[in-house]
Amino acid sequence: MTGTLLILGGTAEAAALARLLAEEGGGPRVISSLAGRTATPRLPPGESRIGGFGGRDGLMDYLRGEAVGAVVDATHPFASRMGWNAARACTALGLPLLRLDRPAWVAGPEDRWAEVESWDEAIIHLRRTSKRAFLAVGRQELAAFAGLDQLWFLLRFAEETPPLPPPARFTLIADRGPFTLAGERALLQEHAIDTIVCRNSGGTAARAKLSAAAELGLPVIMRRRPPRPEGPCVGSAEEAAIWVRSVLS
Repeated sequence: MTGTLLILGGTAEAAALARLLAEEGGGPRVISSLAGRTATPRLPPGESRIGGFGGRDGLMDYLRGEAVGAVVDATHPFASRMGWNAARACTALGLPLLRLDRPAWVAGPEDRWAEVESWDEAIIHLRRTSKRAFLAVGRQELAAFAGLDQLWFLLRFAEETPPLPPPARFTLIADRGPFTLAGERALLQEHAIDTIVCRNSGGTAARAKLSAAAELGLPVIMRRRPPRPEGPCVGSAEEAAIWVRSVLS
């Protein structure tokens, strides 16, 4: 197999795809692109680059410069800007693009979810019902909650760097998933959490907190995923590897 594959990554699925292709041997040159949200990211096999591209035009320049033959968009389900830039860049250059998208979470009969389209809508729910919330959102999304002085928040990120801007009242825990059901249950009880706020990220690494919330009868404010460009999409690294072999053979 020849050619160069760019994986827009930073997710467990992106890393799994890079590992699969590395284990096969004789595959394409693989470059994994990470957004650089953490100072010490876990680098997948193969080549890696960290940081943004500078929008669609910057990505097009990079794709040309590295002679990329195909792209797999395995970014986080809420990294919608990168997904749209990838679609526009690949369309302009005539490159095949695949979306590797982990399946979304679906509420079960025991779940108490309020699904929202925006953080503004989530805040309306919080003001009405919550005093101590587990704010399981991206570090870059905390600004929306900074003015909720009457609430206390539990935050958890991979690194202990204080968020900017921080909520008025919070505790920060530095930890990386995957997390266990027992551990999440204990965390919610220890901090007397009455509400979880999160995005519908999907996958298994962060699912345990939702199972623990269902067991404890806690409400979850769940933000729906943003829209993505239309195009080929798979839900696993194994399916993505088959696609890569078909387009870079």
